[in-house]
Amino acid sequence: MANRTGGQILVDQLLIHGATDAFCVPGESYLAVLDALHDASLKVTICRAEGGACMMAEAAGKLTGKPGICFVTRGPGATNASPGIHIADQDSTPLILFVGQIERGMREREAFQELDYRAVFGTMTKWTTEIDDAARIPEIISRAFHVATAGRPGPVVIALPEDVLTDLADVADAQPYQVTETHPSLLQTIDLQKRLWAAKSPVAILGGSRWSPQAIERFTRFAERFDLPVAVSFRRQMLFPADHPNFAGDLGIGPNPKLLKRIKESDLVLLVGGRLSEMPSQSYTLFGIPEPGRPLVHVHPDAEELGRVYRPSLAINASPTAFCAALETVHPPQEIAWAGAAAEAHEAYLGWTEQPAPVAGAFHPGEAVTWLRRYLPDDAILCNGAGNYATWVHRFHRFTKFATQLAPTCGSMGYGVPAAVGAKRLYPERTVVAFAGDGCFLMNGQDFATAVQYDLPVIVVVIDNGMYGTIRMHQEREYPGRVSATELKNPDFAAYAKAFGGHGERVETTAEFGPAFERAVASGKPAIIHCLLDPEAITPAKSLSTIRAEAFAEQEAERLTPS
Repeated sequence: MANRTGGQILVDQLLIHGATDAFCVPGESYLAVLDALHDASLKVTICRAEGGACMMAEAAGKLTGKPGICFVTRGPGATNASPGIHIADQDSTPLILFVGQIERGMREREAFQELDYRAVFGTMTKWTTEIDDAARIPEIISRAFHVATAGRPGPVVIALPEDVLTDLADVADAQPYQVTETHPSLLQTIDLQKRLWAAKSPVAILGGSRWSPQAIERFTRFAERFDLPVAVSFRRQMLFPADHPNFAGDLGIGPNPKLLKRIKESDLVLLVGGRLSEMPSQSYTLFGIPEPGRPLVHVHPDAEELGRVYRPSLAINASPTAFCAALETVHPPQEIAWAGAAAEAHEAYLGWTEQPAPVAGAFHPGEAVTWLRRYLPDDAILCNGAGNYATWVHRFHRFTKFATQLAPTCGSMGYGVPAAVGAKRLYPERTVVAFAGDGCFLMNGQDFATAVQYDLPVIVVVIDNGMYGTIRMHQEREYPGRVSATELKNPDFAAYAKAFGGHGERVETTAEFGPAFERAVASGKPAIIHCLLDPEAITPAKSLSTIRAEAFAEQEAERLTPS
């Protein structure tokens, strides 16, 4: 092939491997790549902060299963992007972050914005490397796509020395990458069938990544044949349709006690794709470690996850897509010992999520979510960051289709807005709604400008209670009445939207929410709906005063208990 610059070679490889979108904050350290992008068919989204850019790329990876692509400059650009890397790591999302780097001859002099990227990102990526030779770019990019998608997916960081990107090289392109599938053996599927036939009260839990609509359809048919109750892991609600009669609910924060009871009393747990980490395992109390305390069949695409925390009775190293295909050969017994369990579990789920309990104040976030549940199309994408506001979203919205949920299982704040922008950039025809707390929104609220720039009519619902609500809740539990460093003074978020050229609404009562949302949709613009929440309305179950009173009562009881 004719000589090409390193930047041109790199962009050509992205296109060969099927990349369609890239998210970036530009930097002088990778000008040669920006120049190569000028004539490329890759769709580039210019962002306002590297954290938002990386989260957009992570959201793209979550929705498509293909590596999200992000470019940032060296030093502060790279460190600003690190929250997105951490999300991709803990959420098992394929992502490739390209970082501009100083010239090769300047290394180890502490040159301008110099960092050792292997040291900075090594503990939260699957692979971090630096390209030394433009001729090796096809090799390294090919490896990056394979590493990011193989086994348990995750992030890759590639540093790009500035002079490598301008060097000329005559090198052949790589072949398009292919995701490596791991399949269960015939003996393992037979073993699984035997265990199910012997069970009296089995339950399935779905989690992780590497799912597809077809895999979910196949698992749904399997659940129907076995009349199996199916739960999903924390913030993985799009993995099983909530309106299906076998759906038992989600293992999130503050889950349905009846679901926890069902899992604790089960005599066979089928865990597919997930890790059952701290949040879904209820701080590692749902199962014993390393012995789970009940038979566990653990299916995971990464062999290193099997037995890492829980010792399974049957470990199956298989991707969810391959495993669900193999389930077509697993048949139920003539008589199902647990017949009716799925219907009972689903009825418990409906009772838990149908109608939110009253809360303090004139605006009820749970009622707003149930209104959206009726209003939104079933392929609408809901996004959120971290905060107590999200508990109403996860409990009362019903996800019924794959690729409709963007929520960080690692609990990162500031995720909802960039995730929504990234989703709308990929799927402009779909409705995209982001939920954010007042603290959460302003961590990446500047990328509302990106939505305006690209005419992406996302709708951001900001739940404003004037504080870092989750921290305040824990503060009141542990140090009741001693409020410290959790209060916030907020701007007018509706005016903020208008200042950027978007649509803004202010909502003070539940009745105002629906009409405000409809006006936001009708505007055709990116919109912010600023909802004022009473600080007392801290969770769907308890008020802030109740939590404080319970903490005081517990302290008093401990004081009066003889030592």
